Amino acid sequence: MTTDYKKEAELNASDFVMISDYVPDIVQEIRYFSTYNFIGSRIDGYEEPVAFLTKEAARALKAVSNKAMVMGCRLKIFDAYRPAMAVRHFVLWGIEDLDQRMKPFFYPDLEKTELFSQGYIASRSSHSRGSTVDLTLLDMKTGKEVDMGSPFDYFSEVSHPDSKDVTPEQYENRMMLQDMMVKNGFKPYDCEWWHFTLEKEPFPDTYFEFPLTKDVLRR
Repeated sequence: MTTDYKKEAELNASDFVMISDYVPDIVQEIRYFSTYNFIGSRIDGYEEPVAFLTKEAARALKAVSNKAMVMGCRLKIFDAYRPAMAVRHFVLWGIEDLDQRMKPFFYPDLEKTELFSQGYIASRSSHSRGSTVDLTLLDMKTGKEVDMGSPFDYFSEVSHPDSKDVTPEQYENRMMLQDMMVKNGFKPYDCEWWHFTLEKEPFPDTYFEFPLTKDVLRR
């Protein structure tokens, strides 16, 4: 299915669901709705702190959640479907905005332009196709995130899944998450341990634009 994402903008969100409806055990921390992200302000299109996925991706994620629960963990979601307008916000910030107040927390060793050239931010994101999710594991005993060796959206080689700059335990935790995701139909991304895309995504060429608000699913 090939569609111009501008034309898709407000037309159809019927193939999307709220992740929390399919996976009620997840924890959500929607970073781009908050100001604690690499830009430092709420991102365009994030009108409510909700997470959407295509139905196919949500079903697959439910299977991952079931496995995680058996292992004493819950899934924690940072981002899922990302409106194309949000990606444009990223791009304009990278090109035009001189503000770097979040640099010490998210990209201390890189310049803003390198975030694009090194693959941490894309001018067209798989998230906008609706079957990509950013997530980690939460230990149910401690209530804390499982130690992955670097935080979400920390743009550095240490965040590459196969980084040698993490401890054996941190690497094992990354591989545990990756194994659960891969076995349920997701493929990893070589720059970010938290990023996974459904292998058989239903809209491989469509970049959606509708905002993140519950009302859009009721149309």
